[in-house]
Amino acid sequence: MFYYNSHPNFWTLPYESRWFCNCSSRGNRIIKDYGSKQFVVDINKVTKQNNTFRTALWTGTHLQTTLMSIDVGDDIGLEMHPDVDQFLRIEQGQGIVRMGKNRNNLNFERHVFDDYAIFIPAGTWHNLTNTGNVPLKLYSIYAPPNHPFGTVHVTKADAITAEENHHHSN
Repeated sequence: MFYYNSHPNFWTLPYESRWFCNCSSRGNRIIKDYGSKQFVVDINKVTKQNNTFRTALWTGTHLQTTLMSIDVGDDIGLEMHPDVDQFLRIEQGQGIVRMGKNRNNLNFERHVFDDYAIFIPAGTWHNLTNTGNVPLKLYSIYAPPNHPFGTVHVTKADAITAEENHHHSN
């Protein structure tokens, strides 16, 4: 008999002979990039558990999911992805999102809260600022992937350095 209220925290393959929970000794999910393998996770719990600025959770050929934690008063940073559509989902906190076709004219502005989804078309300048009093916890889906497999940026400064190094190497 299967008890629907007692799901494991993580399943890899639906046809495995046993359920597999990839958890630490304290029961928290291990946050890492699970690559392009079949993967199921409680996205709400793992997003709230994440304390890094950005950590890739799943990187496939055509899609990537990263987890983010934005400190109180901080922001993601003004950015634009020319060939990448992006989806953001707020799981904790509140903020303000600004978007526009020009970095100097972000004429679209909305307040966002828990359970809000933000859709960002490729080529759109955007920024998300934490306006609350707790870390803003969210996940981002990029199509196609925007960061290298296994990306972990513990702080925003780490992310800025990685982006600068990436642009210098191109």
